[in-house]
Amino acid sequence: MLVFHKERLVFLAVPKTGTTAYQSALGARADIVVRDPPELKHAPVYRYNRFFRPMFEKVCGAEMETLAVMREPISWLGSWYRYRRRPFMQGRPNNTLEISFDDFVLAYLKGDRPGFANVGSQAKFLEPRPNGTRVTHLFRYEEPERLNGFLTQRLGAFPLPGRENVSPALDVALSPEVERRLRRKCAEEFALYDSIG
Repeated sequence: MLVFHKERLVFLAVPKTGTTAYQSALGARADIVVRDPPELKHAPVYRYNRFFRPMFEKVCGAEMETLAVMREPISWLGSWYRYRRRPFMQGRPNNTLEISFDDFVLAYLKGDRPGFANVGSQAKFLEPRPNGTRVTHLFRYEEPERLNGFLTQRLGAFPLPGRENVSPALDVALSPEVERRLRRKCAEEFALYDSIG
């Protein structure tokens, strides 16, 4: 999470959407950088609303806008799958080294997900709160030029982010049947992504 107090902007760090690279590019420019623990670095809207928003409003008298990036849902799951195939994951319970992408997604669709497929939900991360707290500015991961243009307009010129924390290259594709099941069961993920203007 990056906080730009003067500009009244908080950059929420949705996992697997390139936010580590933006943290490196903008960290020196930010007033607050939350690097650890992961539960705070990757604070979803509900956690931001509960802990961070009251702090900004009560202590600083500031109403902040929020910014986040969402990745196309199949690509997002593919990134998690590839990330958990890294060699050092060998022997760890969350590795996907012996699992196909179809089986990973089928496990993700279960009500009680096994650890290797328990990666959360972008729609849940970004879900607006009953009090109106929501993501003010939502961008697609696949359209970095729009995000970079917004950030330049809001913050001024900054070094474009490089690639960091990149999952290993691997061609991942779902079988038509598994993709159909994913799109049906996780329709809110695809609807949210498609709604980004």
